[in-house]
Amino acid sequence: MSKELSQQISYGDKFKDFLRNYRDSTGIFKYVERIHRMMNMDMSSLNIDYPDLYRYNTTLAEALVDNPDDILIQFGDALKDLVSSEDPSYAEKKGKFHIRVYGLFDTIKIREIRTSHAGKLIQVEGIITRMHPIRSKMIKATFRHEKEGCNAEFYWPSEENEYIEDKIEKPTICPVCGEAGGKFTLIKGKSLYIDWQELTVQEKPEDVPGGQMPRSTPVQLIDDLVDIARPGDRVTIVGVVKLQQTGVTSLSPLFEIYIEANSVKVSEKVLEEISITREDEEKILELSKDPWIREKIISSIGTTIYGHWDLKEAIALQLFGGIPKQAADGTRIRGDIHLLFVGDPGVAKSQLLQSAARVAPRAVFTSGKGSTAAGLTATVVKDSRTGEYYLEAGALVLADGGLAIIDEFDKMRPEDRVSIHEAMEQQTISISKAGIVARLNARASVLAAGNPKWGMYDINKPFPDNVTLPPTILSRFDLIFVVRDEMNKERDQRLARHILDVHSDYDKFTPEIDPQLLKKYVIYAKRYVKPKLTEEAKDLIESFFVTLRGSALSAGNQEGGQTPVPITARQLEAIVRLAEAHAKVSLKNEITEEDAEEAIRLTISFLTSVGLDIESNTIDIGIITTGSSFHSRRIMSLVVDTLKRLTEDKPCAKLDDLVDEIVNTQKIQKDKVIEAIQKVHKEGLIIETRNNCFKPA
Repeated sequence: MSKELSQQISYGDKFKDFLRNYRDSTGIFKYVERIHRMMNMDMSSLNIDYPDLYRYNTTLAEALVDNPDDILIQFGDALKDLVSSEDPSYAEKKGKFHIRVYGLFDTIKIREIRTSHAGKLIQVEGIITRMHPIRSKMIKATFRHEKEGCNAEFYWPSEENEYIEDKIEKPTICPVCGEAGGKFTLIKGKSLYIDWQELTVQEKPEDVPGGQMPRSTPVQLIDDLVDIARPGDRVTIVGVVKLQQTGVTSLSPLFEIYIEANSVKVSEKVLEEISITREDEEKILELSKDPWIREKIISSIGTTIYGHWDLKEAIALQLFGGIPKQAADGTRIRGDIHLLFVGDPGVAKSQLLQSAARVAPRAVFTSGKGSTAAGLTATVVKDSRTGEYYLEAGALVLADGGLAIIDEFDKMRPEDRVSIHEAMEQQTISISKAGIVARLNARASVLAAGNPKWGMYDINKPFPDNVTLPPTILSRFDLIFVVRDEMNKERDQRLARHILDVHSDYDKFTPEIDPQLLKKYVIYAKRYVKPKLTEEAKDLIESFFVTLRGSALSAGNQEGGQTPVPITARQLEAIVRLAEAHAKVSLKNEITEEDAEEAIRLTISFLTSVGLDIESNTIDIGIITTGSSFHSRRIMSLVVDTLKRLTEDKPCAKLDDLVDEIVNTQKIQKDKVIEAIQKVHKEGLIIETRNNCFKPA
């Protein structure tokens, strides 16, 4: 018996020994149980944890990494023998069994895969950005030897554990009659096939070195691994590195690296890829006991940026987020907090966004000017080589479970901006193109920043007149901050001194908490802390909501009926999310009055700066939800009603007659009436039939 054959037998026997005899920490025969479960579920793949194999037989585990192709075949045969000894008919029905290996000790970065890894078993982590449709791959061809006296049909390659790799090659000699003459005809219907699929796996955004393009690698899935994941999923892949020719001719010396997957593990939990050790946990719990922990976390964001405490606090709360909830009927309430900063140039908006990206455990940074709807969400792409359509994930899908940061938000084209509506509220992205209908996860918090419409923010105009953003997008943000460059001698002196200190002694401005530890603190809070509302916090939030709406209602009754709506249930849910995040910052299991008070304070700050009706000096949430204040909408309604009355007996009413009628009867300023007429005309509620002559739509 040759040395190679004896070693082959010994590897198979050693693996059988491992499957039969390995016990876990509780003394249970772990893999005997798994084999029984595999058979009960009518499967042909057995999952093996690499650390178990390494502890049981180090030589076998190392041989598997160095020579995976041969040894995985031996492992599969060994598993088939064990199954045959229990149920021969089941083993016969399945034919081939697979061993799926999980949990290699070393994870290689995609950009570090080299030719030296060819033929080795490796583990990589990344995000699926492309996914090709499933195809059938021929693994054994059936040929008929068309020759007088033979006409035999046979599988090719004829050896049991040999399969077609890159191309189908005809046999030169018939394995049945042993002769070379005649014709070999491929019989496609009798050949053996398996499911085959190709993915593109890209580096995680947080692993990409600054200023470099993310790298990706093709991954081929076969058999029961196909369709196990979808674009946007974060995966850990164990597979064999292989080479395939890239040139047009078979003589080309150029080959590209790809991975033939042995196992695919999808990260089910958000931020699962960052591990927290026992030592880390002790540091985190020690930090949480500090009475100044909130202040330390807030001051660790943008340490070199002067002021903007509320903005930094909002970013901190956004990092921790609220608690997502799912009802029994499938209704989902998001836990992610969305923020928008609108402000004058040079007030450090972009710097704050960059600071948030550095602190967030998972963040994707993009600019509105250079982003399209497809780049933000997902797109269907046609493969130029095969003509197939496949899905490619965009920024919001890649940021799933993390932070999607969009700078220059106001510079986005309106049609591109609309694409993120669904992602912000439903936390999914729906695609229906080229026959592909899919829904991808986009459970990301959106942090956006933009400049005012006129360059500088005009305090004499309402918020919608200062921005180019539509109400449909504004209403989806939990908090909106207006950041103004106000001139104040004392503040300017402190600002100048701070900037000069930063430039003269940069090293002095270190964060209170190390960024790596802060990332792990955020992950720990998101994973394990699920605070519940106390009765006191509920009463406070309820009282705030009812009081604010009640004060507006009583004011409206005094004025005679209708009133602006100061707050809606959408803001109430935002307050709950902010209160949950505030409690999570100090790892509390209960949301107290203190957390509710801080959430209410930030909400009032948002409402008074953005939702304030300048004319009546009252809070009106309609400014954000509809783009017009209650008083503006009332004048618009008067315009339409008056125009209907004026055109009862004539085809249209002149602009001057319409304006004079409203000004004289309602005592409203002329410029306000003209502005209202322009708005209703723009919205298509009235039609200009001829120059300055209108009729209702």
